Amino acid sequence: MLQNEPNSYRVAISVHGLKKSYKSVLVLEGVDFEVKTGSIFALLGSNGTGKTTIVKILTTLLKHDDGTAVVNGFNVVTNPDRVRQSISLTGQFAAVDEILTGRENLIMIARLRHLKNSRQVADDLLKRFGLTDAADRKVSTYSGGMRRRLDIAMSLVGESQLIFLDEPTTGLDPEARIEVWKFIKELSGNGTTVFLTTQYLEEAEQLADRIAILHNGRIIVNGTLAELKKLFPPAKVEYIEKQPTLEEIFLAIVGKKEEN
Repeated sequence: MLQNEPNSYRVAISVHGLKKSYKSVLVLEGVDFEVKTGSIFALLGSNGTGKTTIVKILTTLLKHDDGTAVVNGFNVVTNPDRVRQSISLTGQFAAVDEILTGRENLIMIARLRHLKNSRQVADDLLKRFGLTDAADRKVSTYSGGMRRRLDIAMSLVGESQLIFLDEPTTGLDPEARIEVWKFIKELSGNGTTVFLTTQYLEEAEQLADRIAILHNGRIIVNGTLAELKKLFPPAKVEYIEKQPTLEEIFLAIVGKKEEN
C-alpha cells in the first residue's frame, strides 16, 4: 500500500483496523485509511466489496465489530450525535418525498436542521441545481436526473463539513453526471470534505484528490492518481505515449491480488 504523506494536515476521517461481518461472512478484514479535510476521497471496489458498509459505519448507521472510526474528530461509536451533526449523506437511491414538491423537500430538511431562513435556503439550492422551474411540481413528476439533483441539494442544506456520496451518479445520463461532477468540485473548492464511492472509474479519475481501492475486505492501494499510475507497467510507445487509464490500473491491481 502506498504510504500517506506526513500527517501535517487536519484529518476529516481516520479509520484503523475496521472489521465487519454479516453472520459468518467477513466483509471488512481490517480497513485503514485517512481523509484530508477539504479533499475529495474516492473509494473504488467491485459490487459487494463493502463500500456501502464503510459508508454506513462512518455515518453511524451501522456498528462495526472491531477497529476505530473517527469522523470530524468524533468517534462514531462513543459520540454518534456529534458525527451526525457535522455530516450529510446521499445514498445510492434518491431519498426524496415524492408527495412533496422540490421546494417543500428542501424546506423540510432546512427546518429539521433548525435553519431560520429555510425558504431562502431552498430557493438558493433550487437555483444552483437548475430546478427553479420545477420547484413547485411534485417530485413524483421529476425525471431520474432531477430527483438525483434534488437529493444532492438536500444533502447540502446546512453546509455540512463532510458529505458522503454513495455512488451519486448511478443511473444519470452523461450530461447530468458532468453537472454533478461540477457541483462536487465546487464543494471541495469551498472547503467541504467529500467522501465518494463510485463504480465509474472515470469519475474517480476526474474528481478525486486521493483514490483507495477496496478488495477482499482491505484497502490494497491508497494514493493519488499519479501514484497509482506508477504501479502500472511503463506506457506503450507507438506514435504517441499511451498513459494507462484508472480502469486499467484497477483491473491490473485487482488481478494481481487474485493471482496471489
